[in-house]
Amino acid sequence: MTHRAKLSRIHLEVAPGPHEAATGPAYDFVAPLDEAGKIDADAWKSDRALCFVHRTEDGDVRHGLLVHRSGGATGATWTFDYEPGNGDEETGFRFEAHVFTPGAYASVLDADGSARTYRVASVKPA
Repeated sequence: MTHRAKLSRIHLEVAPGPHEAATGPAYDFVAPLDEAGKIDADAWKSDRALCFVHRTEDGDVRHGLLVHRSGGATGATWTFDYEPGNGDEETGFRFEAHVFTPGAYASVLDADGSARTYRVASVKPA
């Protein structure tokens, strides 16, 4: 029996460092997660129009898409793309191997390549 990945709404909040406060953007994004909590690339192909991201910082909200691109160290990369072709993408560090469950941590690289660590605050059905 095969199981279809379910679309989930994932909320990421900045994880404070040992000597810094938890400030910076928060992300809400929709992705198909398999039973283990990993993003399912095959399910994304059929549901990509429903996979979006909202980035909130200081009251400003940016809207974009969750995009799966070939290339990268592991053969594929997940990005948040706000304006296609603009070079403003933010990359999910090893999102393809990450398990998205509340309390887990994930890193996002901004358009300049700077990494910031986030805590998965919630995962809910989309």
